Amino acid sequence: MTSSIKLHADQKVRADADDAAFTVHLRKAGTSVVFARDIFGLPAVVHWGAELSDADLPGLLATSQPAVMNSSIDIPRTFSIAAGRTFGWSGTPTLKAHDDDVQLEGFTLVDADSDGAEARFAVRDAGETVEAVFTYRLDVGAILHASIEIENLSPRWVDVDAVRALMPLPARASELMDFTGRWTHERHPQRSEVRDGTWIRSSRRGRPGHDSSFLTLVGTPGFSFRVGEVWAAHIAWSGNQETLVERLPEGAGVHRTVLGAGELLDAGEVGLAPHDTYRSPTVMFAWSDTGIDGITARFHTSIRSRPQHPRSPRPLLLNTWEAVYFDHDLDTLTNLADISAEVGVERFVLDDGWFHGRRSDTAGLGDWHVDKTVWPDGLRPLSDRVHALGMQFGLWFEPEMVNPDSDLAREHPEWILRELPILESRHQHVLDFSREEVVTFIVDRLDDIIAAAGVDFVKWDHNRDLHAALGGRGSRQVHSHTHGVYRAFEEIRRRHPHLEIESCASGGARADLGILQFTDRVWASDCNDPVERQQIQRWTQTLLPPELIGAHVGPAESHTTHRHADFSFRAVTALFGHAGLEWDLRGASAEELTAITAWTTLYRELRGLLHAGTTVRGDAVDSGTLLHGIVSPDRSEAVFAWVRTETSTTAHSPRVQIPGLDSARSYRVRVREEVGRASRHQIADPAWLDDSSELTLTGAVLAQGLPLPVLNPGQALLLHFTSDTEA
Repeated sequence: MTSSIKLHADQKVRADADDAAFTVHLRKAGTSVVFARDIFGLPAVVHWGAELSDADLPGLLATSQPAVMNSSIDIPRTFSIAAGRTFGWSGTPTLKAHDDDVQLEGFTLVDADSDGAEARFAVRDAGETVEAVFTYRLDVGAILHASIEIENLSPRWVDVDAVRALMPLPARASELMDFTGRWTHERHPQRSEVRDGTWIRSSRRGRPGHDSSFLTLVGTPGFSFRVGEVWAAHIAWSGNQETLVERLPEGAGVHRTVLGAGELLDAGEVGLAPHDTYRSPTVMFAWSDTGIDGITARFHTSIRSRPQHPRSPRPLLLNTWEAVYFDHDLDTLTNLADISAEVGVERFVLDDGWFHGRRSDTAGLGDWHVDKTVWPDGLRPLSDRVHALGMQFGLWFEPEMVNPDSDLAREHPEWILRELPILESRHQHVLDFSREEVVTFIVDRLDDIIAAAGVDFVKWDHNRDLHAALGGRGSRQVHSHTHGVYRAFEEIRRRHPHLEIESCASGGARADLGILQFTDRVWASDCNDPVERQQIQRWTQTLLPPELIGAHVGPAESHTTHRHADFSFRAVTALFGHAGLEWDLRGASAEELTAITAWTTLYRELRGLLHAGTTVRGDAVDSGTLLHGIVSPDRSEAVFAWVRTETSTTAHSPRVQIPGLDSARSYRVRVREEVGRASRHQIADPAWLDDSSELTLTGAVLAQGLPLPVLNPGQALLLHFTSDTEA
């Protein structure tokens, strides 16, 4: 690290100089983050939000200290990047570590560096036992990546208790939204008013969980998809974690509230020997003045800019789980593969049940050898047939788990994460991936199967929480286990650079940007019921772009809810993701196969738009309807779904605003009914839909809204907008 920082006037000053007036200004894509020294000489965030000019900074700095309060410390209160009690911060500390039961506090700045895109600040505790380096980077989407690295400078052992990235928010950020859920009902939004005290969401599941807070948003009152100023945080980590929103009566410097996140560490979980380091997971912060959709646009831009982001068209797949479950044989699956290719499937995925002793979910997990009693010639005959049909071949694994009834568990009981009493979940234990021999064993077994069977795609499952996670020192070790899992993913990708991997965690319990460093999509939920899926996908897309979200069409009766749904509704719902089928097509009628073929053709036509455009969502017309769509980057084309999931008291649909289009363009409006006509709850459509002539409207008129049909519950209308005019 260099010892200078870049000032707004392009001057240079040493970070350990007496001059207290320095600034670091990061700005990108309409966002500014400004750091300046507080009264104690520590860097503090003095602004995070709308982009500022250099001319704005002197005034910002001149107004960066609050009043001195009654019955309080005798200097202005401050909130630095290393906020703690030593300097009068009574809230949750950024850093918490101890040496021989003595808390390490009193941090001072020892070094700083910025190039205008990234800032790094090094601080040390009063005894110079540890050094913490804070790194902040604004990416192309104006997402602020914040991470902290702690090094033990002493000859003694240091325990790290908590490391959090915390950002201050203004007083107008007074409403909070995040998510909860359960299996088959992930990403359910919940809202509340920001009040004094600490609002904290913790996951101690060893994974984010079905009830993961996922993305925490704090905004101006009533913020919605298209309106309001919003600040957001996501932690890119697949283990235990916490997110907090905190407001104290005395505020946070000149700010009012704090938003932050970090890895949740159990006592003794992370200890540092001399010169060891701990690096926190990255916390990703975003700001928008155009509502939730503005936050979404920033995250999607950031995610799509990653070097590892999928670039090829997302292949339409069929997964065999809800088709055959554990009932495997070559003739059955070859027949299913033949039908799949005929209807336009591009990737055929063999799910659970192919390996040694796996005739149910009670045995065999961990024994990653092809079951010769079912597959006497191995998986290669099926793989070869799938490839000959022009499809890719995929295979299911659950590498992190083991059945007690398995050769692996019997041969290596010491490889199991355990505590007393031993808790089985779904007849499974967890393998200890903090042990390098476990990582090596699993990687070698998967490598052998992937190579021998010619596998192009892996569905990597994770079907239980990690309650049993005690290490050798009697401490929990989710931290080291998670890093071991990451190493396994990384090594598999190194050995098979063209392999694609899906993160599945009994559905959507591990859908974070940490696991997506190593995977190409997430399975959003085990539920394919389109009513449930409309909401699950709507809110999962708040963070993740559609091409990373698995979305499948199942049979008429949902496997998980037993609700029946029309094919057209199931098909339109699955279009807005990385589409696939979860269906035994051997039992499909000729009419159903024709409809599926029309849908796969439509998906191939539209996926270039669906997987590269801007996600937009209309704010509700009534409680039973949803409007969502994808607009091309140049705004020349868009696809929207008008959806009714339930009845409501609204008797008709008044003008429904079509957001995100260019007001200066003219758009041809078409209803796409290749997958079937949505049934109506009315006498006749609005007149514009009955008109046999082609309808062309300006984006300005569409922004005012279209009167739309009143649909029956469980129906979706697909609208396609195209423009030949220049912007």
